[in-house]
Amino acid sequence: MIKLRGHHLICLHFFKGEGYNPEFVANLRKILKRVEAGEEVKVSPGPDDVCKMCPYLKGKICFYDEDAEAGIREMDRMAIRLLGLKTKGSAKWLDIKEQVPEVLHIWVREYCNECDWRRACEKNKKILSFKEEKRRLL
Repeated sequence: MIKLRGHHLICLHFFKGEGYNPEFVANLRKILKRVEAGEEVKVSPGPDDVCKMCPYLKGKICFYDEDAEAGIREMDRMAIRLLGLKTKGSAKWLDIKEQVPEVLHIWVREYCNECDWRRACEKNKKILSFKEEKRRLL
């Protein structure tokens, strides 16, 4: 079972091969291959299988910047709430994927404008199509 924290349950849907270093990117590709093949996802309350290859993780704390840990934990709580999941619960990646378009407008408004990965996601046509789909529905 793959462990993923809240914000990764949303943000990984827009991964396009960019990351902190080659090891981090290779790990993301392996994780996505496993979940897309049907491996179950366990909702992690903290550092997960993505984080373990992050150069900023020290112990169980993110040192990306001074306020990173608190901000990440808040994003995790919001993502879990938006997706209707429970911490330490489990879900199928395809079920999560179906939920993302429904919550993306909230996620973008709350988190994407200030995110350091924003440009990487905006290059991804998938996020643009999710945004456009939602715009048509509203």
